[in-house]
Amino acid sequence: HGVKQPRNPWSDGPEFVTQCPIQPGTNFTYQVILSDEIGTLWWHAHSDWTRGSVHGAFVILPAPHETYPFHPPDADQTIILESWYNDDYLELIRNSTLDGQAVGIPNAYAINGHLGDTYDCNDTIFRMEVNYQDTYLLRIINAAMNEEKFFSIANHTLIVVAQDASYVTRFATDYIMITPGQTMDVLVHANQNIGQYYMVMRNFHDSAASSNNNLTTAIFRYKNSVGGPRSNASLVSLPEPDDSNATSSFLSRIRNLRVRQNPPLRVPRAIHRRVYIAISTNSIPCTNDSVCVTEERFVAALNNVSFVFPVIDILQAYYKRSINGVFTKDFPLEPPEYYNFTGDLTILNRNVTMGTKVVMLNYGEAVEIVFQATQFGAGGSHPFHLHGFSFYRVGSGSGNFNNVTDPKSYNLVDPPLINTVHVPASGWVALRFFANNPGVWFSHCHFERHSSWGMDTVFIVKNGGTKATSIRPPPASGMPVCSGA
Repeated sequence: HGVKQPRNPWSDGPEFVTQCPIQPGTNFTYQVILSDEIGTLWWHAHSDWTRGSVHGAFVILPAPHETYPFHPPDADQTIILESWYNDDYLELIRNSTLDGQAVGIPNAYAINGHLGDTYDCNDTIFRMEVNYQDTYLLRIINAAMNEEKFFSIANHTLIVVAQDASYVTRFATDYIMITPGQTMDVLVHANQNIGQYYMVMRNFHDSAASSNNNLTTAIFRYKNSVGGPRSNASLVSLPEPDDSNATSSFLSRIRNLRVRQNPPLRVPRAIHRRVYIAISTNSIPCTNDSVCVTEERFVAALNNVSFVFPVIDILQAYYKRSINGVFTKDFPLEPPEYYNFTGDLTILNRNVTMGTKVVMLNYGEAVEIVFQATQFGAGGSHPFHLHGFSFYRVGSGSGNFNNVTDPKSYNLVDPPLINTVHVPASGWVALRFFANNPGVWFSHCHFERHSSWGMDTVFIVKNGGTKATSIRPPPASGMPVCSGA
């Protein structure tokens, strides 16, 4: 997740987009090609809901002749924020698909696989042992299935130094907000009285959908300390679960850092291709092959198109050219109808088209994508991820995007370079990048329930005019075989 894989979509991973699933009893070796990433990323399965338990950190350390753009920490620690279901992930999504309803909320949440001490279970709590006056680099990953997270450490200041494998201008904060898919590097100075302090996370939740907003805990423990934590977990300074102002305030402070360790800052100015995408959750009549609980089933859509995963992967069909009927090149570049996206939509019912529609980009084009959240369904914010690229988050705002006035507020000086972005509820976010990575690249909401319902699309970047600007050949050992091939 977040490795650009230059010209190498063959090892990108999402099922039925760049490959077929790896069948039981078989194997596939990925070739991970790094380019300008530095810091913390992660890896996860991309088949059904298996990423819920099949994931881990992917850390790119400074090269031998390089260092961090800050005083080197005394140690580092990976912190993975996770969802916990008592049921099998595959069964959860199968049953949800069959009955047309949403997967239930998690039974709990975990930090590095441990549920902490706020749930009625016999699990242990994750403890991070620290030395007094040492500085630690926390590599925080949100691997939760459907939840954005607030995170804090009692009585300690967090210094944010990187996001999504790119360094940012350092700033101090009492908490962070991190979306599913994102990574964040944070410095913590162990400068408090020797003792044990809670690390706490809970959901940021701003939609009408149900949520488990319990606190989940871990321990930041000084060596030689005795006794329990010095404060109750509920007293740790965290925003309320629906505090949108805390989220927007935190995100507005993230700025690109001009240092040699980062990719050179190259924000597109003259835009060749604009894509305006309205995000919605919808419902459609239940089909005969399902056993729906109600007469309708949930779907999700981008510009009224709900993505349908094919039975032969899109990359294979595109590369071979001889396989037809897998996808079409007509994803709408703007909503088919304009209305008050962020108003009261309870009496409206947008027609949803089911299809495998992709966006075609020419090599080297300067691209702007504006994601517009709508109030359809439960509303709320969305974390959107684009494979194959990092992009600049140049602007964000509330209400309906205005293509005349809102671009005047863009930050084209030091926008953060990220691969997963928070789209605010009843608002919009603008991204820019150069289409300089030929291949087939998945874009999707990183709320797994929304992606499963069709809140996805694919960007195909055409080859340039040279071998060095064209997709690499497929691996000689072959790709996993689709059952529908």
